[in-house]
Amino acid sequence: MDKKDIFVNGFKASSTAAGLKKNKAADMILIYSEREAVAAGVFTTNKVKAAPVVVSMEHILKGRARAVIANAGNANACTGSEGIKNAEMTAELTARELGIKPEEVLIASTGVIGTQLDMGKLIEAIPRLTKALSWDNIPFAAEAIMTTDSFPKISLFEGKAGKSTYRILGIAKGAGMIMPNMATMLSFIMTDINIEAAQLKKSLSYSVERSFNRITVDGDTSTNDTVFILANGMAGNDALSPDDYKGFNKGLLEVMNNLATMVVKDGEGATKLVFINLKGAASEKEAMTAARNVANSYLVKTAFYGQDANWGRIMAALGRSGITMEERETSICIDDIKIVEGGISTGTGREQTAAERMKNRSFTVNIDLNMGDHEYSVTTCDLTHEYVSINANYRT
Repeated sequence: MDKKDIFVNGFKASSTAAGLKKNKAADMILIYSEREAVAAGVFTTNKVKAAPVVVSMEHILKGRARAVIANAGNANACTGSEGIKNAEMTAELTARELGIKPEEVLIASTGVIGTQLDMGKLIEAIPRLTKALSWDNIPFAAEAIMTTDSFPKISLFEGKAGKSTYRILGIAKGAGMIMPNMATMLSFIMTDINIEAAQLKKSLSYSVERSFNRITVDGDTSTNDTVFILANGMAGNDALSPDDYKGFNKGLLEVMNNLATMVVKDGEGATKLVFINLKGAASEKEAMTAARNVANSYLVKTAFYGQDANWGRIMAALGRSGITMEERETSICIDDIKIVEGGISTGTGREQTAAERMKNRSFTVNIDLNMGDHEYSVTTCDLTHEYVSINANYRT
């Protein structure tokens, strides 16, 4: 994707190095809508919520916003009342520079937990951010919010509502502390479609459930997980028809699925992208529980890394998940290679063929419980030595 194509009408962005990251790289971003935008957000389910999450949850209640300001290098989590004050001050300083209200500013942070923000650095950085706002800076914003990410995550969709063309553009960060229990990362989505606040909120919830809630890297849920979407209406379309709304939902889900897949592909130390598809569960809840149990199993994930078709670990993960299952009814495939039928091995020859397939960068594990009609999918990755190294040295 050419960087010149990465824009949405009426949105500007900027980034700067405030000095919050250890490597002195760009670590703050600002996204601004020239017109008041309809806004919606989804936040972490972790009971320990970072200060920017607490403040933004309050700001977004009205369903309107003009700006998103975010920093990397410091999570502003577990920072008490001072952390809340610093998040509020960040919104106030940004609003003053932009000439808008503080409650029109949404805030997000990512980085080390338990350390107070150096507000002196933010006070100096925010004016630089407002002066640098430009329609073509969104790719640089995607880079600035990276922490342990190895590449920026950007996805773009273009659609039509009536005779009007609109865009949906999303950026995200995330490589660790990724677990399906909400958004699992930071993601900021911009669109110029004209849409009602209730429709936008419903669309975001629908797409989060089918994208960011279905990925896992390490089973951890962050204190800072946040997804924002702003729609400024500058596409000029009339009220959405049912078909137009359906098309928007399809586009939004496509953008968010792309971002979610990138997050897992970029999982800390990951060498494999693995799709877990489970069907034949007795209920939707059991399908979700079983698929997630397999996707989060350290033994399963290390087998992925070792390119070992160790189906016994998958069976064990299913069996301990507490779901309705009968061993003799279960089948398991790696891509289209069946390695388990009726709960037993189909032979070492097929296991060896499956192991060869697992040498690919990406493959699928297909599980059939044959207990019902419900299914669920989760995207995961392998667990490697590099993951341990990255997280052992995160603060040093």
